[in-house]
Amino acid sequence: MSNFKDTFDLYDWDTLEKEIYNFSATDVENVLSQDKITLDDFKVLISPAAKPFIEQMAQRSNALTKKRFGNTIQMYIPMYLSNECQNICTYCGFSMTNKIRRKTLSDAEILQEVEHIKKLGYDHILLVTGEANKTVGVPYLKNAIRLIREHFCNISIEVQPLDQEEYETLIDEGLYAVLVYQETYHKKTYKTHHPKGRKSNFDYRLDTPDRLGKAEIHKIGIGALFGLEDWRVDSFYTALHLKYLQKNYWKTKYSISFPRLRPHEGEVQPKVEMTDSDLVQLICAFRILDEDVELSMSTRESINFRNNIVKLGITSISAESKTNPGGYAVEHESLEQFEISDERTTEEIKEMIKSQGYEVVWKDWDKSYTELV
Repeated sequence: MSNFKDTFDLYDWDTLEKEIYNFSATDVENVLSQDKITLDDFKVLISPAAKPFIEQMAQRSNALTKKRFGNTIQMYIPMYLSNECQNICTYCGFSMTNKIRRKTLSDAEILQEVEHIKKLGYDHILLVTGEANKTVGVPYLKNAIRLIREHFCNISIEVQPLDQEEYETLIDEGLYAVLVYQETYHKKTYKTHHPKGRKSNFDYRLDTPDRLGKAEIHKIGIGALFGLEDWRVDSFYTALHLKYLQKNYWKTKYSISFPRLRPHEGEVQPKVEMTDSDLVQLICAFRILDEDVELSMSTRESINFRNNIVKLGITSISAESKTNPGGYAVEHESLEQFEISDERTTEEIKEMIKSQGYEVVWKDWDKSYTELV
């Protein structure tokens, strides 16, 4: 069975960039007149030519999202287990080159964090670590899942890419979903920002969702880190990746996240700015492309932006996030991976969602649907 790299190699970044920037308003109108759109149509909707059509795209995105997900927004929370990392990543506060005090949670500290998070109402947790195989490899992750699985309906992880057999081991323990972002699909730029460590292997990371699909994980989350390269081209590759995965691993569910570079301990500034209106355009384009994919928004974004994005296609949102290990109850002052922007409490976010006519979902969709009907 082939991997995504075979599909990836059929496309050329520079050629795609020229295409995306050469579309016209007529091209956009033609795409928006269709009931279903293709990947080629998606290129049109993320182009500069589509900017004047954002309101029309937003209305369609809202309608499609309500059709599939109803008036519901899922809430989840990340729990950082460790900031130890063996990679050099120029944009990340956990990078091996940053002279910070490293912290990995013990069993007792994990349970202390869990106790705090459960009091907030969460039933969907995302476990996050740096990439340090010896310290927070599969044995550590397996133990962490065992410790907390009785407390949460859904356990997701965002950690170093693993082999298929390792994912299968964690799935047997109760792992529900894995988030793995390519960061950028531009191979040369990727290497610039990942000069050392296992993460510097572009192809291994690129094929991680394939290994997850073969392991029959319930859900895979993908995305790019906007700011490292042209967001439009990176977004096309993300969409290409999504459609490939859906075709080859059709039993698995998928989510897309939209992280933009945030201030952190490193010094990299965005190569290409992605404005708020750019991000709205992209979210709407993804929803028009695929009405079933889950679209997630983190606390990286501002209060105003997150308030307004609820009705435009997002289905999942985090709140009260701490991006440092032990940040909820154990050690409030350890180094954050990046600065969050929306610091409102879970209760405040819940009330914001309700004020817009939406219900809060605490579990994943397939496990919550019967409770809502």
